[in-house]
Amino acid sequence: MSEGIGSSVRSTDGTEIGYRTLGTGHDVLLLGGSLRTGEDYLGLATALADEFRVHVIDRRGRGRSGPQGPDYSLAREVEDLLAVQQATGARLAFGHSFGGLVLLEAARVTDRFDRLVVYEPGVPAAPVATEWFEPYDQRLAAGDPHGAFVHFIRGAGGAPPMFAKLPYWYLRLALRVGFRGEAWRRMRPLLAANLAEHRVIAEQVGRVEEFRAVRAAVLILSGGRSVAGTADELGVLARVLPAGELVVLPGLDHFGPEAKPAPAVVEQTRVFLA
Repeated sequence: MSEGIGSSVRSTDGTEIGYRTLGTGHDVLLLGGSLRTGEDYLGLATALADEFRVHVIDRRGRGRSGPQGPDYSLAREVEDLLAVQQATGARLAFGHSFGGLVLLEAARVTDRFDRLVVYEPGVPAAPVATEWFEPYDQRLAAGDPHGAFVHFIRGAGGAPPMFAKLPYWYLRLALRVGFRGEAWRRMRPLLAANLAEHRVIAEQVGRVEEFRAVRAAVLILSGGRSVAGTADELGVLARVLPAGELVVLPGLDHFGPEAKPAPAVVEQTRVFLA
């Protein structure tokens, strides 16, 4: 699997934003989610590269890009995305999770995009759990990343229900023993950025109606095995968007676009963007 040709741009505040380019054809920006770098989406980029010129962006705080910085916000993320858009001329884009939120916000405040595919974007239609923020932050400050991660998987609402029934100490021990591989090595440096990004998501509660200003055509994808209620929330967003459509893909969960992407994600994206 090719890693593409590396490039970078300077965002509005001077932060360097790195991205990798694969393939030929119409330009497509690819923006990933929290606890992920561009490397996690090279599989999807490769699958699309026979028809598109795909630019896989490392959002700030990860990979080849600079730090989030003290003034981190959704607005900074949008500035980063638009810097890459200006450099590439891309009017098509794919966003996963938090990356989907960034794409929709950029399409809300500019007219630079024609068609977007967003897989379970971080646009909450109902209040989100925030009780885990403080203990997560405390564990990170204490140098206990595994303990912090336990607060995240139990508190953010994405873990299987059985996790809520297991004692904190047991889950922390299990993670310390079993969560040591390549995935953890890449995830651990992103834990602080993860908290900042989830604070931004919490700030989006009550904003769904604002996305009525998006003029780009938007395909919203969701997994049929994702957390209960996900499709209902995304349905609210789809009805708000002037040109929005929701497709639920059976058998997939929140991580459908990552690593070796599900064929259904590739096909839906290919057809819609083409």
